[in-house]
Amino acid sequence: MKIHEFQAKELLAAAGASVPRGLVVSSAADALSAFDKLGGPVVLKAQVHAGGRGKGRFKDSGADFGGVKFIKNREDVGKVADVMFKFPLVTKQTGADGQKVSKILVQEAADIAREIYIGMVLDRTIGMPILMACAEGGVEIEEVAAKTPEKILKVPVSPETGLLAFQARRLAFELGFTGEQVGQAEKIMMALSKVFLEKDCSLAEINPLVVSPKGEVIVLDAKITFDDNALFRHPDVEKLLDESEENPAELRAARAGLSFISLNGNIGCLVNGAGLAMSTMDIIKYHGGEPANFLDVGGGANKDQVTEALRILLGDPNVKAVLINIFGGIMKCDTIANAVVAAFKEVQPKVPFVVRLEGTNVGEGRRILQESGLNLATATDLTDAAKKVVAAAK
Repeated sequence: MKIHEFQAKELLAAAGASVPRGLVVSSAADALSAFDKLGGPVVLKAQVHAGGRGKGRFKDSGADFGGVKFIKNREDVGKVADVMFKFPLVTKQTGADGQKVSKILVQEAADIAREIYIGMVLDRTIGMPILMACAEGGVEIEEVAAKTPEKILKVPVSPETGLLAFQARRLAFELGFTGEQVGQAEKIMMALSKVFLEKDCSLAEINPLVVSPKGEVIVLDAKITFDDNALFRHPDVEKLLDESEENPAELRAARAGLSFISLNGNIGCLVNGAGLAMSTMDIIKYHGGEPANFLDVGGGANKDQVTEALRILLGDPNVKAVLINIFGGIMKCDTIANAVVAAFKEVQPKVPFVVRLEGTNVGEGRRILQESGLNLATATDLTDAAKKVVAAAK
C-alpha cells in the first residue's frame, strides 16, 4: 500500500525527523490561504502515487512546469494550483493518460546546499532490512545506482534492535556530514528505521535529505510503501489509503478476497495459485499473446468469488479472450467447474473462453463443462491452452 508524501512526512516527523512546514489543500483558493499562513516563497507539490513528478507535465494544459513548482509570489500560487487540479499529471510512472491531482502540498521553500539520499528496504539476499544511503541524492539517484553502484552505502539493520546509534553516526560521517549536522542526520536515520520496522514497510525513503546553507538537515521529500499482508496489524496505516489513487478493479478484487493486478494486454487470466498465475502469463507471452491481468483466486475460491472474478475480467474493454487455468489440489476441479458454469450463466460473457483443468477430480470437472452447453473451449495442457487463447484473442 502506498501513501502520499505529506503522510509519509507526518509519520517521520512523529518519529523525530525534521520536516518543513506545509499545508495540504484541495483547491486553488485553499492554496492561496496556505501561502498566506506560511509566507513565501513556497513549493507546490502535487500529491500523487507516482515518481518523477518534477519532470512530469500536465496533459493538454500548455503549462511548462511539472508536479513540483517553486513559487515566490502570491498571485502565481492560484494560477499554478488551478492547473494542477484541472489537468492530469503525466510522468514516467503514470502512463499516457496521467493521474488526476486531488491534493497539493503547499510547503515552505528550503534553501539547499546539499542533497543526500537515504532509504530502507528488505535485502532478500541476506534476509535483513538494510539502510541505503548516497551522498549524491536528488532526482537522478536511479542513474547513480545504475552507473556507479559503489556510491550506494549499505548498512544491515537488525529487526530486533533496529538501527543502532553508532551505525547511524558512522554512516553520517561517511556521507560527509560535519559538526552539528551529524547529530541531526543520525536522528533522521533513526526515525526512518523506526517507521520502517514498526509499521511493516516494504520501502521507506527520503530523497532528498537536504542540508541548508545554515547547516540544518531537513527531510525535503519522502516515500513510504507498506506490506499489504501486515495491514491487519496497523489499522492506523490502513486509514491512510487514498482510494482515488488506486486502480478500481484492484480495489474491487481485494474486497472479494482476490489477488488481482491490471496489465496492458488483451487476454484475461483466471488462475488458482500465484506461481501458476505467473507461469500462465509467461506461456501466453511465449506464444505471442499479452496478458491483461494477474488474477489468483486462491485455493478456496467459491462460486461468488469466481463470479466476481469474471465480472472484473470482463469489465476491462481491452479483454478479447479469457483463459481459466485451474490445477486442482485444495481446489477440486469439479468445484471450480460448477462455479464457472454458474458464473457464466450470471455474467453471460461475449468473448471466447478457454478452460484448462488438471488435478483432483479432473474427470468430473471436464464432464461438467462438456455437458454445460456453454461456449467454452477446453485444453488438454497449458501449452494447448495458451495457443488456443492467443488464437482466440486475435
